Amino acid sequence: MEINLTGKTALVTGGNIGIGRAISLALARCGASIAITYFSHDETAAQTVRAIGSRYPHLHLDATHSAHVNRVFAQAAEKLGGHIDILVNNAGHLVGRVPIAEMSDEHWHTVINVNLTTAFYCSRAAIPYMNTGWGRIVNMSSLAGRDGGGAGAVAYATAKAGVAGFTRGLAKECASKGITVNALAPGFIQGTPFHTTFTQPEVQQRITASIPLGRAGTPEDVAGAVLYLVSDLASFVTGEVIEINGGVWFG
Repeated sequence: MEINLTGKTALVTGGNIGIGRAISLALARCGASIAITYFSHDETAAQTVRAIGSRYPHLHLDATHSAHVNRVFAQAAEKLGGHIDILVNNAGHLVGRVPIAEMSDEHWHTVINVNLTTAFYCSRAAIPYMNTGWGRIVNMSSLAGRDGGGAGAVAYATAKAGVAGFTRGLAKECASKGITVNALAPGFIQGTPFHTTFTQPEVQQRITASIPLGRAGTPEDVAGAVLYLVSDLASFVTGEVIEINGGVWFG
């Protein structure tokens, strides 16, 4: 069955690089009208917009600030015709590897805000614009939220486990509005700034060797799961966390 999202609008946070870029491209190929947000001031957002052929803007967003989220989402909804059908809460980051014994209060709160609070702010801002009786929210959890993550990732693992709980609670709240809410829990996904920045090449090789399917994941693997969840194929699926890890962990 072909996934056809023609006539649907989508907002992808962190949609300019890595997994977010792959998601944006996949949604566009299926016919959705895409707006993306980005945090870093560079050319990648404009490049992604050109790649997806979108006539909609790429919007700078600091998703850790509630008022800024509300303003940007209002702008995006206006450009998208007054409704946001699909929200992909992709924004998030490890921030840094810090053991608990050495962790500052600031680092803890930063990691929680970047990875969990952003999903709250963005979902809250988007739901009023999911006003057609049909909506999809996809949150980004992580294998770290299941297995505790790698070295120095306790705060990140905690935040991503929180995303799973947030997803299930929000799914119950939104069901009567025709909105489904699900999450993805990617494992080791190469070709992303996350591992380029925080995981040494030799460690990446060891992780890849431990994956039962015999390869690392790709951003496109995650994007494929998004397409399923936002399509009518998954119209009876809500509150789920889908594992994307090549067989490393079974939820």
